[in-house]
Amino acid sequence: MAVPVVVHPPSPTGGRRVRAGDQILGLAYNLRDLSEFLRRAGLDLDPAEVATSTMIEWRGGGPDVWSPQELGSA
Repeated sequence: MAVPVVVHPPSPTGGRRVRAGDQILGLAYNLRDLSEFLRRAGLDLDPAEVATSTMIEWRGGGPDVWSPQELGSA
C-alpha cells in the first residue's frame, strides 16, 4: 500500500474512521482494529508498529485516543 493512511478524529459515538487514499477501510475502536484493517488492505503491521508508523496520519488525537472523551483529556 503506497497511499497514505488517515485516521480521522473520534466520532461522537466512539471509534475512528480509517481511510487509505479514497477507500474507507472501516471504523476502528483501537489499535488492534486498525492493524486488522491495514492487514486486509495489504499492509501487515502489528498494533505497536501501527502506533509509530510514519505512513499513518493521525487527525484529532494520536494512537491513544479512540473516543471523544479521551480527546478532551488528551
